[in-house]
Amino acid sequence: MAIPYYHVDSFTGELFAGNPAGVCILSAFLADGVMQKIAAENRHSETAFVVARADGDFDLRWFTPEVEDDLCGHATLASAYVLALRGHGEWPVRFHTRGGVLTVVQKDDGFEMDFPAQPAQSCEVPAGLLPALGLEAALVMKSRDYMVVVDSVEQVRGLAPDFAALAKVNVGNGGGAIVTAAGVTTEDGGEVDYVCRMFVPGVGIDEDPATGSIHCTLAPYWAGRLGKDSLRARQLSARGGSMLCTVDGDRVKIEGRARLYLQGMIEV
Repeated sequence: MAIPYYHVDSFTGELFAGNPAGVCILSAFLADGVMQKIAAENRHSETAFVVARADGDFDLRWFTPEVEDDLCGHATLASAYVLALRGHGEWPVRFHTRGGVLTVVQKDDGFEMDFPAQPAQSCEVPAGLLPALGLEAALVMKSRDYMVVVDSVEQVRGLAPDFAALAKVNVGNGGGAIVTAAGVTTEDGGEVDYVCRMFVPGVGIDEDPATGSIHCTLAPYWAGRLGKDSLRARQLSARGGSMLCTVDGDRVKIEGRARLYLQGMIEV
């Protein structure tokens, strides 16, 4: 069986940046175990599997190298980008997922995704979380992921977590640890409202290069703190990533670009 396959770099306009995602276009979902093996073989943080529905919408599932995910932004962006490459003409696109129905529209030279807001709440801090991140003190809140707020961009950029120790922290629900700080003037003279990094070693992803779903939590937090609904974000991983986020009630609109790296066929 030959499966059309695409390798897409998400949340970037350049190759070799952003977050790589695999996208498989299927007529029907394969067995869960086969899709998990494909994701493990790809070794991307996420591989998306897309199936067209009779009503014109699409079913979408995401797999990390180790588990099926409940919500993924960069592989959703990659999936919409691939549908556009393949000539899909009906926009917005509606993806039916484990995280609900997600709508994507084409916008300028990118795509805007409509995701559910997941505001962080006060929480008890796991004893090993901050030491594993190399931090002594920080504000910690929780939604799906732990959100760790530090004082400076330099702290976020300079993090060197102990991934083995971080993987042992009980995050629950396949979540991870987001570390974030207020914004900075970028090298090209632009400004961002906040910066972040994302670590998920418990599901086989030490650091996710450019993550969409975490802005379901980050954007509401920074919107409240900065008093604005539209925010520019920058992920400070080695590959980097840029997003424009807009808080709209209980939804967060996440805008980004994508680039095709390669396409081919997977034989299974």
